[in-house]
Amino acid sequence: MILTVTMNPSVDISYPIQEFKLDDVNRVDHVYKTAGGKGLNVARVVKQMGEDVLATGVLGGTIGDYIVQELTKNDVENNFLTINQESRNCIAILHDGKQTEILESGPTLSADDGAAFLEKYRELLTGISLVTISGSLPKGLEPGFYRGMVEMGREMGIPVIVDTSGESLRQVLLQKVKPFVIKPNITELSQLLGVEVEQSISSLKQVLTNEWFHGIEWVVVSLGGDGAFVKHGTDYYRVTIPSIDVVNPVGSGDATVAGLAVALKRKQSVPDVLKTAMTTGMLNTMEAGTGYIDRAKFSQFFELVEVTKID
Repeated sequence: MILTVTMNPSVDISYPIQEFKLDDVNRVDHVYKTAGGKGLNVARVVKQMGEDVLATGVLGGTIGDYIVQELTKNDVENNFLTINQESRNCIAILHDGKQTEILESGPTLSADDGAAFLEKYRELLTGISLVTISGSLPKGLEPGFYRGMVEMGREMGIPVIVDTSGESLRQVLLQKVKPFVIKPNITELSQLLGVEVEQSISSLKQVLTNEWFHGIEWVVVSLGGDGAFVKHGTDYYRVTIPSIDVVNPVGSGDATVAGLAVALKRKQSVPDVLKTAMTTGMLNTMEAGTGYIDRAKFSQFFELVEVTKID
């Protein structure tokens, strides 16, 4: 079973608006509400790929109740730490080919809340084959909170995928015990290293030799519509994807993490791991809902992904 962690889940609300008008009334015909937060998007796609999944994290209030109801409706098993605060809403306005987001910060956790979750997390690791940790930390938890979760997983021989950014990512990479997989994009790499990272193969190859990434089995650098650049052990790969009609890009990175998790759990070959991850990411962008894929299209788009080993 795959365990997905979302420390600051939300109800994700998407408003598709043909022409967004500032300082005016904007009416919406179709509203999409999803049990969201990056890790919950991962959980849904893992389930749609046919793997057992358990979603965990911290939630509370009526919004928290709605999140649990939606996950249960989607047959996603879940076990959260419940707190006496309200979880958050996150709004995406899809307009004029752009995406404008309004993100609530969510609850503020205490040190006791953090300790209680880590205790639950350790208990949940029993019987788990792989962990994904996604998204930002709630207010109140120290930036290195994910480090302990990575260490617990590694102590039990469980690979941990970490998909976060900023100080949370930096703190994870500062420790001796590294995650099994990280999935930064170009912007996140630039922020982490304090330099402007270019998208060229030579630049990315140079960047990934940095000691920050020593000991990480997979570094998957997302390049959006251009695919990905990947370091696996001492090998480098360029992954390209076909042009597709994008309906809703929200959650595509999370769907990519789900594909990585599923493929690694299934012990697929390196090319197939990368092709699976890119395919689930693409399929998510083709759906109106966030964290959803049409499994029937998987084989078709899997074959269109190209993986090239870089010398």
